[in-house]
Amino acid sequence: MGPLKKIQYNCRKATFLIEKKQLASLTLREKLELRIHLAGCSICRTFEKQSILINRMVKDMFTNSQHQQFTLDDDYKKQLQDKIDQQLNKN
Repeated sequence: MGPLKKIQYNCRKATFLIEKKQLASLTLREKLELRIHLAGCSICRTFEKQSILINRMVKDMFTNSQHQQFTLDDDYKKQLQDKIDQQLNKN
């Protein structure tokens, strides 16, 4: 399998590059590989759009002063801890 075929059918690498692109710059080779993959994979194009949206929302949540007071309810925290404990005790 040639190097072009490897990225053309490798969604795992494409999703890694999509995430990396949002945190750092890609090399020229990585940009080309991602572009080639996205040209033929609608699932990864959708993933890229959703990932960008989620990262933007998280960034806004942590930078916007209105959301800095966001905390989980104590009852909800207890429910989560109980579920975690139940799952841990299963094994």
